[in-house]
Amino acid sequence: MKKSLIALACTATFSVYADVDYHISITQPQHHLAEVEVKFPKSSQSSIDVQLPDWRTGRYEILDLANGVRFFDAKSQSGQAQKWEKIDKNTWRVHLSEPTELTVKYQIYANELGLRARHIDDTHAFIDASGFLMFSESFRSEPVSVELNVPKGWRSVSGMDFADSKHSFKADNYDILLDSPIETGINQLHKFEVDSRKYELVIWGEGNYDADQMLADLKKLVQTGTLIWHDYPYDRYVFMVHATSGARGATEHLNSTIIQRHRDRFKERDDYIGFISTAAHEFIHTWNVKNYRPAGMVPYDYVAPNYTDLLWLAEGSTSYFEDYLLLSAGITTNDEYLKMLTKRVNRHLKTPGRHVQSVAATSFDKWINQGGDHGINYSTNIYSEGALVSMALDIDLLEKSKGKISYRDVHKALYQQHKLPNSFTSEDVKNILKALTGQDYNTWWNEYVDTPANIDFDKLFDKVGLVYDYPESAKMIASLDGMARQKGELLELTHVARDGNAWQAGLTAGDLIVAFDKHHVRKDLKASLENFKPGQTITVDFIRRDKLMNTKIKLDRDHDKPKKITFTPNPSSEQALLYKAWMGVSHPNEIK
Repeated sequence: MKKSLIALACTATFSVYADVDYHISITQPQHHLAEVEVKFPKSSQSSIDVQLPDWRTGRYEILDLANGVRFFDAKSQSGQAQKWEKIDKNTWRVHLSEPTELTVKYQIYANELGLRARHIDDTHAFIDASGFLMFSESFRSEPVSVELNVPKGWRSVSGMDFADSKHSFKADNYDILLDSPIETGINQLHKFEVDSRKYELVIWGEGNYDADQMLADLKKLVQTGTLIWHDYPYDRYVFMVHATSGARGATEHLNSTIIQRHRDRFKERDDYIGFISTAAHEFIHTWNVKNYRPAGMVPYDYVAPNYTDLLWLAEGSTSYFEDYLLLSAGITTNDEYLKMLTKRVNRHLKTPGRHVQSVAATSFDKWINQGGDHGINYSTNIYSEGALVSMALDIDLLEKSKGKISYRDVHKALYQQHKLPNSFTSEDVKNILKALTGQDYNTWWNEYVDTPANIDFDKLFDKVGLVYDYPESAKMIASLDGMARQKGELLELTHVARDGNAWQAGLTAGDLIVAFDKHHVRKDLKASLENFKPGQTITVDFIRRDKLMNTKIKLDRDHDKPKKITFTPNPSSEQALLYKAWMGVSHPNEIK
C-alpha cells in the first residue's frame, strides 16, 4: 500500500477549500449514534478503497474500530449509487462508474469511552477520527475539514483550528485530523497563556476536582519543556479531561491530550498526583512520539501493527521524565517523588517476567502481550520497565560525566536530529550516546535493553544519595508468593509467581482457596496467613473446576511492609551533586 509521509508542519498553508470534507451529525446521542458523511475529491480511478483505522495512535493494540459501522452507502457527484463491496473487516471498495467526486455515508455506534476513540451520550461526544472518520490512502495527504451538527448548548473544542463555525475544524491532512480529537458537549472551558503560547483546559463530567488547582499546576508544568528540549513544537495546546464513572487512562495527541479519571479520584493528594502525573506524561509526548519517534512507526500504518523495539523509549522514558518535570516545577515534593519511585521499583521486583523478556522484546511484542497472571510471569511492561531502564541509563551518564551529561541530552538530540518525518533506530540512539560521552554503549545496551535488565538498585541509588531498604519496623511474615482477591467467603488467586512456593505446590491463578490447615480463609491473603510462620508446611484446601482439592505448601518468607527508598542521612558532596543534576532540586540532607 502506498503511504504518504506524515505532514506535521502545522505552519503549512491551509487550502481555502478542503479537498476532503467530513460531516458528523449527532441526532440520537442517547442511543450513542451518529451519521457520518465524507466527500472525497474527484477521481478517475476505477475504484477507491475507503477504510477506518484498525488501531489508534497511542494505543498499540488492534481495536477493530470498524465494528460500529452500519448502513454504508456510496454515491457519485450526481447522486448516482455506486457499487461497493466490503473486502476485509475495515475496508469498503467503491467502484466508480465514471470520473467523479465520491460521497460515502454511514452510521457510527459510539459507546466505548475507555478506548478513547468513540463515545456519544446525551451530554457529550468524544470524537477521535480513528473511531469515526474513514479515509482513503489516495487522499490521505489532502486538506480536510470537519463540520459537526450537535445538540443545542454543546461546545466543541479541539487542538485543530476552527473552520467556518464554532462547530467546524480544519487540518492540513488526515494524519493531523487523526491526531487531533474533538470534545463536544456540555463542558467547562478554561483558557490561559504562558510564554505567548495558548492553552485550554476542557472538563467534561462532574467530579471532586478543583479546576483552579489544576490550572495553577498546568501553568507550572507547561513551563518545563525547555528543561529537556530547546523549543516548543506548538503554539496552542488543549488538555481534555473526562471525569467518568469508571473509564480511566489517557492518550497523547499532536496538539492535545485526553485524560480520563473516575469522577471521585481527584481530591485526595495521591489521586491528584495521579492526575497531574498523567498530564505531565502526555505533555512530554508532545515531543517524544509526536515529534520524534522510532522507525517502524513513521509513517503510521493505520491498518496494521507498527513494530519497533523502541516503544520502551517512547513510553517508558516518558514515564520516567514525568516525575522529573513535576519535581523540578515544584508541583510535587522530594518525598512524593520517592514514594512514586518506590512503588515502581517494588512492582518491578515482584514481576517474574523481568527475568524473561527484555524491554526491546516487550516493545516489539506490545501488540500481542497480554496482562494477568501469565503476563506478570513471562512479560514486562514498556512503561514501568522502560522507565527503570531509562533511569539506569540516566544515572550512568550523570556519574561518568560528573553531572554534566544526562539522559535529557539524549532526547534533546533525538528531537534535533530525528524530527519527523525522519525517524530513529537503536543504532541512532547508541550513536548519540557515543557522541555525547565519547564512549561505546553497545555493551551497556546489550545488558540493559536487548537482554532482561538486572538492575542493582542498592548500587544505583547509592550513587545519588538514596537508600533502598525495609523500614526498621518491618517484620518477617509468611508468604504464598502470589496475589488473591476476596470472592464471597473464599479467596481467588489472581497471580501465582513463577517458580515460587505456590507455583511449586501446583496452585494456579483462578484457584479458590477455602482454608489453610483447616482454618477458613479471612478477608485477604495476608490476614489469612498471619498465624503461620515462614518455612512452615501447611495444607491448602482449594476449589478447582467445582471440585474440592488440597495440596501441601512450604510457606516462603516476606515482610509485612515493603522496601522503601529514602534519602541518605549524610550524603557525600558527590552524591549531593549527582542528585541535583539528576532531579533538578537539591538533596534534602545536603550539607550546605
